[in-house]
Amino acid sequence: MSINPLLEHNTLPPFDSLKAEHVESAISELLEHNQQEMERLIDATRDDTRWDNFAAPLEALGDRLSQAWSPVSHLNSTMNSPELREAYQACLAKLSAYSTWVGQNSDLAAAYQRLADSSEFSTLDEAQQKAITNSLRDFRLAGVDLPDDKKQRYGEIQARLSELSNTFSNHVLDATQAWHKDVEEEALTGVPESGLAALKANAEAKGLEGYRITLDFPSFFPVLSYADNRELREEVYTAFVTRASDKGPQSGDYDNGPVIEEILALRQELAGLIGFDDYASLSLATKMADSPAQVIAFLDDLATRAVPQAREEFNELAAYATESLGIDDLQPWDVGFASEKLRESRYAINQEQLRPYFPAPQASMACLKWSIASTALHSSSATYRYGTQT
Repeated sequence: MSINPLLEHNTLPPFDSLKAEHVESAISELLEHNQQEMERLIDATRDDTRWDNFAAPLEALGDRLSQAWSPVSHLNSTMNSPELREAYQACLAKLSAYSTWVGQNSDLAAAYQRLADSSEFSTLDEAQQKAITNSLRDFRLAGVDLPDDKKQRYGEIQARLSELSNTFSNHVLDATQAWHKDVEEEALTGVPESGLAALKANAEAKGLEGYRITLDFPSFFPVLSYADNRELREEVYTAFVTRASDKGPQSGDYDNGPVIEEILALRQELAGLIGFDDYASLSLATKMADSPAQVIAFLDDLATRAVPQAREEFNELAAYATESLGIDDLQPWDVGFASEKLRESRYAINQEQLRPYFPAPQASMACLKWSIASTALHSSSATYRYGTQT
């Protein structure tokens, strides 16, 4: 009988052995185990609720679930396949239901309140106290005090938002993979050898001659940065920035416009359910800023300080493009190209000259570590313990 790597303790994510067939069974087992263990902990600590016998074990349950789900989420974003996508989507509804069950569990909230009111609370360190107070906050944000009909609606909204978020991501991924342009080498004048090799490999992978440009970063970036062909740069840039929209070469095919509109409407309804004027206020309940107005004021101040410098730099780049490159109207698809030419002109160095100092294995590992860390943050155990999918 094969071992499910998602149910094993792993120092690093088990990417080499993880398969789509492992996902749903592992997540289902962990969710069932967590619910049973939470109910046991609630009963066992009603008369003696402490950090060590209650909060710490709950933290461990959430961490184990996160350790299993984070690699799945990461692979779904980076190595998506029909099988993995199906398994991932099957788990979203289960995770959403689990999140709502935990966040609206009044017995669980009461246990945390007992811990917050206990004499032990003052003896805990700052991080432990913060974990407890955040948990109580998150129960409120998950609608633990709502009447039953509103609790049900809260769960329905969260389930739908989870589904819509996945649909949004799938549309972007599908739109990225759907577009390509096959060209001959003469259309790629200026693109360095490393970029040409990547584009040639794209074509060879499809059994074709020549070069294939796709919307994956290693493919489109060399074109936008180095290709002398301005029309080609515009075509690639337009295809990239209009992905999953009603514009561009794939207009309407994977349009996220209706998805965004439904997400906004549901978020507003969700905020109203738990007593907030708008979703921005709800979102800030777990962040450092005090109000949406404070955020807007900060951004306005940042813009006031940054925009003059940005305009000065853009005007300098535009002047260089006119004088040295014959580009009189600098457009977005020209910026990377002109910037690279200006860098070479001013400093006699380009990105390709730096490449030997950042070989692929080291660079890839750094990117992998960052990506795993980012995925872990977005799939933190708190999301599935307390229902704070905000």
